[in-house]
Amino acid sequence: MLDLLPDLFDHYPDDLTLIQLDWRDFGAKAIFHGEVVTVSCFEDNSKVKQLLATPGAGKVLVVDGQGSMNRALLGDMIAQSAMDSGWEGVVIKGCIRDAGTINSFNVAVKALGTNPIKTAKRDLGEVNCSINIAGVEIRPGMHIYGDLNGVACSNKPLDLSVIS
Repeated sequence: MLDLLPDLFDHYPDDLTLIQLDWRDFGAKAIFHGEVVTVSCFEDNSKVKQLLATPGAGKVLVVDGQGSMNRALLGDMIAQSAMDSGWEGVVIKGCIRDAGTINSFNVAVKALGTNPIKTAKRDLGEVNCSINIAGVEIRPGMHIYGDLNGVACSNKPLDLSVIS
C-alpha cells in the first residue's frame, strides 16, 4: 500500500478530520497510524525524549511545539530511541534536526521544518493533555493516520481491512 488517507477518507468521511498544515515528511516509513499520545512543549524537548524512550507499539506521539521554528524538538538520537522503542510515528508542530540521518530510519516523522539548533533541557512541558493543531482538538487516546498525503485523526480506531 502506497497511500492510506485517500482510501480512509473514501470509507470513513464522517469519522476523520484532516489536520491541515504544510507537513514535511521525514523518516523511511511513509505510512503510519496508531493511538495518540500528546505532548505540549515550547523549545524544550525533555518530555519528547522521555516518552519516546518508553514502549510505543501501536502509538503515535503528537507534539504541539507551538509552531516554533527556533529549535528542533526531535533529533537523530531521540528518533533512534523512538524506532528502537517501537513507536509508529511522531507528528510535530515544530522542527526536527538531523533530517538526513532520520530519513535513513524506519520511522515516520511529520514536522513543519528543520532547524539545526537543539533545545534547552528544562523538563518543561505537559504530557497527555488536549492540544489544538490547525484548529483540530487532539486528545490522548484518539487515533491518528498519516501518509504522504497528510495527517488525519479520528475519535476511534478505524478498520483498515477495508483498504485494498
